[in-house]
Amino acid sequence: MSGHLWQLPYSSLLFNRTKLYQGLYALPRMKIYSLCSSKQIQTTTYEVVNGSYLETSLVKQENKTKDTTPAPVALDTVGAFQKLPMVMPSVDIYYSALRKARRVSPTKGIANAAKREKNKGAKQLDALMKELTLPLKTYKEKFPNKRHLHPYERSLIELTLGDGNYEEVLGKVDSFRKKLVSVGKEHASLCAQSSTKREAEERLAEGIKRLEEIFHSDGKAVDELMQIAKSLRAMPVVDLEMPTLCLVGAPNVGKSSLVRILSTGKPEICNYPFTTRGILMGHITLSYQHFQVTDTPGILRRRDEDRNNLEKLTLAVLAHLPTAVLFVHDLTGECGTSPSDQFLIYQEIKERFRSHLWIDVVSKCDLLQESPVFYITEDADADHSELLKYRTMGPDGALRVSVKSQVGINELKSRVHELLVSQSARLNIQKPEATTNASSPRKIFI
Repeated sequence: MSGHLWQLPYSSLLFNRTKLYQGLYALPRMKIYSLCSSKQIQTTTYEVVNGSYLETSLVKQENKTKDTTPAPVALDTVGAFQKLPMVMPSVDIYYSALRKARRVSPTKGIANAAKREKNKGAKQLDALMKELTLPLKTYKEKFPNKRHLHPYERSLIELTLGDGNYEEVLGKVDSFRKKLVSVGKEHASLCAQSSTKREAEERLAEGIKRLEEIFHSDGKAVDELMQIAKSLRAMPVVDLEMPTLCLVGAPNVGKSSLVRILSTGKPEICNYPFTTRGILMGHITLSYQHFQVTDTPGILRRRDEDRNNLEKLTLAVLAHLPTAVLFVHDLTGECGTSPSDQFLIYQEIKERFRSHLWIDVVSKCDLLQESPVFYITEDADADHSELLKYRTMGPDGALRVSVKSQVGINELKSRVHELLVSQSARLNIQKPEATTNASSPRKIFI
């Protein structure tokens, strides 16, 4: 490339932009000596990559190749239910949208009455459609995909709402939105094609009426979603980084009474099965350390496929949350589940979740008799030695307590504290593995 040198004093160069020529130009008073001419100027930029200079185009090409790899999906650990949007009742959505649409004015400057009316009608129908569908679109986007939830919260959805109901309601809300968009655009177009003022007014009224009919007929999907949001938002939040104690046992063995003694949780206490109708979270403060305690519905002796949703909820807590277990046994015969059935339940749960830290507690020890309790349906002669021992003493190493007489309560609190400290140490060991390649300790990646 050949050319001449620009010889311009730096202080005399004044550049500006003009609408006639989008670029830089020298003002007339500037003194310019020899101008250069060039057919083509090629420039190449470089970036420093790993200590070496590479052309920018090559770097971009390399990055583009890397970007084709699917990015990992970040999943919230827990707490997704507390982030759900507030869902308005369908009737409130409709009348709020209608009020806003009625305030829309025709475009200024239209002198012809017919054109002005059809312009106003089309704009109002379009505004009504948008105001109706905007919250529905927000719900669709803000309610999480069940596949992206923590397994524990996924189980809560299935057990609380029924398998598939969550996705079904979200699908109905989205279909409802699409129907409103289609009908709204259709009637806005018809209104815009009106030839007279009266025809425009009639088509506006027809469009509003049609959208109202659709909203009243299909809007119940929004109300169903509102109830789902209320139910899920009321679910207790479990902090996966805080040590948790889970009380497990047959119905009415005294778990809820122990929760009241150990934590801030205030469960309902009644003498009938399945008093605990969901997961109750409380907190324990011992030696200035904070822990969680959860009361779970009782488990009966039966196969998994025969269990109700309350029992499945207990199993979901044990399966998906890193909890320590306090298993409660009632050998008095008052709970409604025989000691032999409790023994079999205990064996099954202990074997299934043997990796959990564990404490066994025999409750209501002030009511225990010298001789073991037998139900009329049980065959005492058929008991093997291990079950006979269980009827009298409970599992090996079990702690005997009584909430009524306070027997063993202080020792129980001490044992629980030791257990939760051990659980805390276990969580601290597992934490680096769980957060590898994660941008936040509250995220996991799959």
